[in-house]
Amino acid sequence: MAAKRYWLLKSEPETYSIEQLEQDGATSWEGVRNYQARNFMREMKKGDRVLFYHSNANPPGVAGIAEVVREAYPDSFAWDPKSHYFDEGSSPEDPRWDMVDVGFVERFPEVLPLPVLREDPSLEGMELLRKGSRLSVQPVSKEHFDRVVKLARKPR
Repeated sequence: MAAKRYWLLKSEPETYSIEQLEQDGATSWEGVRNYQARNFMREMKKGDRVLFYHSNANPPGVAGIAEVVREAYPDSFAWDPKSHYFDEGSSPEDPRWDMVDVGFVERFPEVLPLPVLREDPSLEGMELLRKGSRLSVQPVSKEHFDRVVKLARKPR
């Protein structure tokens, strides 16, 4: 069995928050319309751990942990003309976009803010902290994942 991988998924909390995931138990992660992010989702395996990141929030930061519960499959929202995620170039016969399902694991006592992440020298090289990084789906090393979780669980 391949080693577990680690990821970071971004969501605006008004769109979908860690609290909603906790309430729902699991959800589909649809609407990703960036090829690199889509390709990362295609690499995700059931059981991979995910840092759930609240973007465009005050403050933005890591809110909890999720887990991949279903591997990549075609994003049917791309075929629905009424969906915000509609893409006329995608079809059931030739799907362009994928989604994964993630399940709730843990909500941190409070969001671990981006500025705190930026100040931690052991997180150097983390994709999230790279200047200009905007990917909504990104890989995270085991070391960075473990460090973020440790920081998030530490009382502030």
